[in-house]
Amino acid sequence: MDPRHELDLIESRRQFFTGGGLRLGALALAALTAQGTARAVGATSPQMNPPLEGFPNFAPRAKSIIYLHLNGGPSQIDTWDYKPGLNDYFDQDLPESIRKGQRITTMTSGQSRLPVAPSKFKFARHGECGRWVSELLPHTAKCVDDIALVKSVHTNAINHDPACTFVMTGSEVPGKASLGSWLAYGLGSESNDLPAFVVLTPSWSSTASAQALFTRMWSSGFLPTRFNGVALRSSGDPVLYLPNPPGVTRQDRRQMLDSLAVLNRHRHQQIGDPEIQTRIAQYEMAFRMQNSVPELTNWSSETESTLDMYGPDVHKPGTFAASALLARRLVERGVRVVQLLHRGWDQHGNIAHDLPAQCRDVDQATGALLQDLKQRGLLESTLVVCGGEFGRTVYCQGGLTRENYGRDHHPRCFPMWMAGGGAQGGVSVGETDEFSYNITERPVHINDFNATVLKCLGINHERFTFPFQGLDQRLTGVEPAHVIDELLS
Repeated sequence: MDPRHELDLIESRRQFFTGGGLRLGALALAALTAQGTARAVGATSPQMNPPLEGFPNFAPRAKSIIYLHLNGGPSQIDTWDYKPGLNDYFDQDLPESIRKGQRITTMTSGQSRLPVAPSKFKFARHGECGRWVSELLPHTAKCVDDIALVKSVHTNAINHDPACTFVMTGSEVPGKASLGSWLAYGLGSESNDLPAFVVLTPSWSSTASAQALFTRMWSSGFLPTRFNGVALRSSGDPVLYLPNPPGVTRQDRRQMLDSLAVLNRHRHQQIGDPEIQTRIAQYEMAFRMQNSVPELTNWSSETESTLDMYGPDVHKPGTFAASALLARRLVERGVRVVQLLHRGWDQHGNIAHDLPAQCRDVDQATGALLQDLKQRGLLESTLVVCGGEFGRTVYCQGGLTRENYGRDHHPRCFPMWMAGGGAQGGVSVGETDEFSYNITERPVHINDFNATVLKCLGINHERFTFPFQGLDQRLTGVEPAHVIDELLS
């Protein structure tokens, strides 16, 4: 037999058992790639990214989500968890009755002391709910009556990469699907011209070391790769090679892709590789993005008052402010998930300079995003989530003065908040001890928080599964997770 044709006759056991479903998928994709012809005759385009059958499980409060991830672990003691009594413990060793033998990182395990470092920043009450908020977040503080705060989130990981992987995938072990990919898989997208899941990685101002952002934070893991997050570049063109080369018209490109789709579908029928489906869908989406992305990133339709609300950095591509406005424009156009990952929050030292710089990056734009969504009637259908991968220690890392200090990693308690679709604004869940070290009331595991996010989007997390490695995998893990009903309206 000619070895060039032998592969055509090979069908693995897995391909045999899954071939029926895959070939049905190919038929669906054939319909999608034929939309260019359909549009030419005036037909209505079907939904390119439909939800799974039966999803959402019940009427959702939110149709989309904007997830603001503050990568590095923001200090809760200096932002949301007000502990005025710490001033009485300045420079005293953290009591062993509080630490209770908890492991510490190698960055502070060699210190002879663990001196308590009170926050140098002032706090004040805000909103009708009377929530204490740091002076570093004046714009976000104006929105506290729309924010549901959890002060008692905890995680298993003490280092950045496994902690970030845990927050985004429900597991410290790489290879699992991210929250955004789960939602793109289950709920699809209302947009035919933009991806269901978009990732933005804005610049940061802190001089602190910035942890790497691994693509597993927006990876589809074991799900088909077409549910990967699509990362838009923070500088230059949002997407490389977006324009057609000189001499290639849009009609030429359409004909090329239609012909290529025929070849890909034929190959898929031969060998049953599901990634061929992804290739067809990606080519089609890239074609559509040639028109949609330039319009998306053009601020000319925005009013001066809106731009002013986000602050001067909104005019600088790649900043958090520009990314926040872009996030609003994306959900406005039917994108299901937008993820902003802002780096530079790993403040082991020099909090006096680095933390205010980071807060200036995000505070005005975050407040503006909530206000902008609200005045457009989008906040009711958009869930905004904000948080890091863990918190910071009450004890100081390195030298301690009243004016400056650093903090190490602390996974035992840290804050996260949500606002908008389904969240009960003004509520606060969970409490910590006087050192913001241990949880004293209503512990919330990160998988509990993710289960609550899924409920806002109309998904029962226990029923949202995908078979992989002999288990029905879930975003919330195989251990029991519980929705935090107190957060929901």
